[in-house]
Order: sequence, then C-alpha cells, then structure tokens
Amino acid sequence: MKKTTQQLKKYHSPKVYKIKDKINFIITAILLLEIAFALFRTEWTILFITIITLVLISSVQFFTKKTQSYIYIPEEFQIATVLFIFATLFLGEIHGYYESFWWWDLVLHTGSAVVFGFVGFIILLVLQRGGRVEAKALWLAIFSFAFAMAIGVVWEIFEFTADQLFNLNMQKSGLTDTMWDLIVNALGALFASFVGFLYLKGEDKFSFSVLIDRFIKNNPQFFKE
Repeated sequence: MKKTTQQLKKYHSPKVYKIKDKINFIITAILLLEIAFALFRTEWTILFITIITLVLISSVQFFTKKTQSYIYIPEEFQIATVLFIFATLFLGEIHGYYESFWWWDLVLHTGSAVVFGFVGFIILLVLQRGGRVEAKALWLAIFSFAFAMAIGVVWEIFEFTADQLFNLNMQKSGLTDTMWDLIVNALGALFASFVGFLYLKGEDKFSFSVLIDRFIKNNPQFFKE
C-alpha cells in the first residue's frame, strides 16, 4: 500500500535525516570535482572509477527516493551504504587508503557485514511477522548471518573479477587478503545476528532496537497486528 509523505516522515529521525542529506551533498560535490580534475589531467583510470562511484551512490539515492512511498529504509542504512561505496572505491582505490591504513579494508568489511546482517534479519523478520514463514529466533539469527556471509563472498568475487579484467589491485595480497576479509566479515555478521537474536528475545543491549522498531512502525503493511 502506497503511503503519503506525511506518513513516512512521522517516525523519521529529523537529525539523522539532515545528516544524510548533508553527507550526500558533500560526497557528490567531491566526486564531481574529482571528475573535473581527472578530465583536466587526462587520468582515465581515476575518471572511470570516480564515475562508477558516483553512479552507484546516485543509484542508492534514486532507489530510496523512488521506493519511499512503499517502503521506509532507515536513514542510518542509507548513510552506511553511501559511505561504504565512497570509502571503498574512491578513498580506498583512488586515494590509496588501503595502502596508507592497514586497517582500512578490515574496518570496511566488518562494518558492511554488520549492515548486511541486519538486512538479512529484517528480511526474515518481515516474512515471519507477515505470517509467510514460521521461524524461531535462533533461525532468524542464523539466516541473517548466512545472508551477510553470502554478500561478503559475492564481494570477494567482484574484487577478483575487477582485478582480472581491469588490472586493479583490489585483492591486495591475494588469498591472504581474501581470507582476512571473510574472517572479519564473519565477525561482523555474527555480531548483527546476535543483536537480532537479543532483539527477538527482548534483551537488546545495543540500542539497535530503535532502528528495527522505526522500520516496523514505518512499514506496517509488512507486519500483522
């Protein structure tokens, strides 16, 4: 059921909403400046990666804007997605943050695993509360863990493919880099699934229940009363 803008904003966090808009504006401006400089200096690889980054971030913004009448996506998740793309492709690949900061790749993979773990948890929560599936809290937690791990594996395949096709160095040290990425991905996924499990048991100690509750309130069409 399509919802009005007024209904959607009822449970928004105004402060986070403004932060999201500022982040989107600043990152878009930075990318446009980088594209201009790359054209001026004829740095085609930098130009290509920057354009890809801008397209992906614009796609996130376009998708959330077009679907907001049907589904509310918490601003925190939108911010995390945009920052992850920017930090991975622009800061990591173009500006060499992977080489400058040894922990850069590990932090990004851990953070993304936490986000995707929550996405997997919410997907199954929607199905459970909507009466489409019957699953205990433990199985919802296991699914969210598996979902985040699957996304991590797909990303490693993307890195390998990009290195092979475009002669990049996204995998850095090859197998060692891939295995550490998967290890920290598992830790992030485990954390998200554990928090989801505590939420279902009514024992959330990490305050993530605020995001989940806001998602439920803004998407009543997915949940049975």
